[in-house]
Amino acid sequence: MIFESLDQLHKGLDGILKTAGDDVRIIDGQKLRSSLIDNLIYTAVFSPDEPVKKAARWLIRKAGAAAGAFLASIAPLYEAMGRGEVKGFTVPAVNIRTLTYDTAQAIFRAAMKDRVGPVLFEIARTEIDYTLQRPEEYTCAVVAAALKVGYRGPVFMQGDHFQINAKKFEKDPDGELKAVKDLIWEALDAGFYNIDIDTSTLVDLSQATVKEQQRTNFSLAAELTTMIRDLEPAGITVSVGGEIGEVGGKNSTVEELRAFMDGYLEELEKGGESLKGISKISVQTGTTHGGVPLPDGSVAEVNLDFEVLERLSRLARETYGLSGAVQHGASTLPEEAFDRFPAIGTAEIHLATGFQNLIYDSPSLPADLRERIYAFIRTELRDEKKDSDTEDQFLYKTRKKGFGPFKRELWHLPSETLAALGGELEERFSFLFKKLSVTNTEDIVHKYVKPFAIPLKAPAGLKG
Repeated sequence: MIFESLDQLHKGLDGILKTAGDDVRIIDGQKLRSSLIDNLIYTAVFSPDEPVKKAARWLIRKAGAAAGAFLASIAPLYEAMGRGEVKGFTVPAVNIRTLTYDTAQAIFRAAMKDRVGPVLFEIARTEIDYTLQRPEEYTCAVVAAALKVGYRGPVFMQGDHFQINAKKFEKDPDGELKAVKDLIWEALDAGFYNIDIDTSTLVDLSQATVKEQQRTNFSLAAELTTMIRDLEPAGITVSVGGEIGEVGGKNSTVEELRAFMDGYLEELEKGGESLKGISKISVQTGTTHGGVPLPDGSVAEVNLDFEVLERLSRLARETYGLSGAVQHGASTLPEEAFDRFPAIGTAEIHLATGFQNLIYDSPSLPADLRERIYAFIRTELRDEKKDSDTEDQFLYKTRKKGFGPFKRELWHLPSETLAALGGELEERFSFLFKKLSVTNTEDIVHKYVKPFAIPLKAPAGLKG
């Protein structure tokens, strides 16, 4: 159910959660998991009453922390990777574009089954818009999922591709930079203690030297890092990522990584303070986000350059103390490719479209709903179709934008349908966790990432 008033919400908590000032105590964990958490997250996402929605979100975050599912930064683990103390696995970062509550449950179930430690739950700047999920809502859906399945441990929320739009920056640099800064602030407030800055869109390959090509990129990356260090909660070091090559562009080089890092570190030092820099670096190795659809709607085979990825990861660790390189746009790669990432020291891999495809193509998804989403895309997004696109290519490229307008209907699918989709997703996550060698890493993460209580003031509706 969706609570319609604060009074109804208070009654729903009776005997299950008890609030006292800015704290929450769990009285009946079984009832919390069996029913209340469902009501709280659906209220947090769909309630038209803003005070009720805010109260539900606060309760979810505080109950999660009370139950041992705490929001955390992965920075301590990545620093250990940079020192060579930890190696042998690649951290999966998952973008959830739809059914966030159910998909996150599938991730946690798979993680708990195989004692997986590090998993990042991320969402990109563009995804926030077309999936209709602001950072706080996204955090609450993931934490609620952790509560639902009984997960205990760190919950790593990540801002992915907090990106400067090159065209908007050219027209209004101050306005576009402010938009990214505002998003960073919002994300930090929502418990995103892992943020990937992406100013690689401003790399200018027309410049004579590699350093000049990267100058705007590393200068703005340093400026945004400084902002994050100013805003991060006391006791938390936010894990910040940088990027040297835009995904889908030319492959990155050693010279570009050196130019970016040297310039970035110089810029950080200009403030006179010893600021912690980035913990990882995203590079381009031949992939594109979502893959390249062929005329029949299938995805072309990717020629990913593992040698470039290995070389850049080694340089990032050995010269700059980073955890390594980050691979984007990988979820549509062939299955045999995934175990190569930990073998060559890739720090992190970003996965999104493959799970979107699983949901769209699943026999468990009602066919009439799929067709209504496609009809919406054909009508409302027709201007995004290129003259060279077939109908199948157009649908493949744009169907990610069908999730937002149909979010309520997708979340309210019959429970048996959601369970079937969740089972398929869990099986896929388990497969990828094994391939990326993150099984049995739970103790490693607990060694470096410790619980930390972040103060969170109760909304006015829950005072007293």
